[in-house]
Amino acid sequence: MQKIVLIANGAGYGNESLFNALRLALAMQEQQGGNMSLRLFLMSDAVTAGLKGQKPGEGYNLQQMIEILTAQSVPVKLCKTCADARGISQLPLIGGVEIGTLVELAEWTLDADKVLTF
Repeated sequence: MQKIVLIANGAGYGNESLFNALRLALAMQEQQGGNMSLRLFLMSDAVTAGLKGQKPGEGYNLQQMIEILTAQSVPVKLCKTCADARGISQLPLIGGVEIGTLVELAEWTLDADKVLTF
């Protein structure tokens, strides 16, 4: 089984980097046929995408995309340092999303066959 870590850094809205990372994650989940283990780690401004209660006016909805991934048992973690810096560590998160540490990301990375960054 191929192990993939996807690390996203881009802001949730106003920049399509995170959107594209989530699109790729969803596409990989659809194509994998049970032969892949995917993990998603959000850093920098991407951590805000883990917040519950998003109501974008139009276009894509990051919360829905993340909910699909967590429903498929994809671990989604937010960088604790990044979340603390943005004052969101204590805010409600999307179900299945957790605060993670750089040590966890290091472990995921060392265990991975591939690491993708956005």
